[in-house]
Amino acid sequence: MNYIIEIINQINSLEVNMINCMFRLVLSMFLGMIVGAERKRKGQIAGIRTFALIAMGACLAMLLSIYVPQVYLGLKNGDPGRIAAQVITGIGFLGGGAMIHMKGAVRGLTTAAGIWMTAIIGMAVGIGMYLCSIGATLLILLTLVTFEQYEKRRKLGQESKVLNLTVDGIVTDINPYREAFRKHHVHLSTFYIEYDYENNRTDLNFVVLAHAYADMLPMLQTISRVCHTRKLTLSSQIDI
Repeated sequence: MNYIIEIINQINSLEVNMINCMFRLVLSMFLGMIVGAERKRKGQIAGIRTFALIAMGACLAMLLSIYVPQVYLGLKNGDPGRIAAQVITGIGFLGGGAMIHMKGAVRGLTTAAGIWMTAIIGMAVGIGMYLCSIGATLLILLTLVTFEQYEKRRKLGQESKVLNLTVDGIVTDINPYREAFRKHHVHLSTFYIEYDYENNRTDLNFVVLAHAYADMLPMLQTISRVCHTRKLTLSSQIDI
């Protein structure tokens, strides 16, 4: 019993020792893995291993910030603001690497924010704020999972999509297409037309704004019936 009490006291000690150091690293790794598992579930490039390493790295930086002055300057509480302060800046490079820039569109902002938040959680664990760190992790999961389901149910948020069509004949009036988009509550932002007089065909490229979680198949069926359509492609990124 005394042995267990001694371990708990070592874990909660303000001074960095081997027991609380390993406990904090393991806890930060576990919390990082939880967030990483959710991101991996969404198919993001940063997953369990990445988030676990980020949390442990931030935690170790905080431990180092406390340990160096504790040992070499004789300050029991150290100065957590020195080395750990650079984690906030340095983690931005990882967040930037998690974002994908694709011809006018940016993806991965949520993952980048998750990386930044996970680093802060690791720092909080490193300084001994265990309950706060666990609570922050649960709030991250609440934000990423529960709010996502809410957005899907309410169909919140819009994203740009590109519709490429190849139709027979030379199209001179796009009003029927406008009506088709309006019928399915899709906003037509702009369009590009290319005429192929030799083969009597028209290439239509529509840039539209639609609900992020909307079912686009009914709209595609309506669009394909406006003219004799030979080819139809829907893309989520502007790649024309």
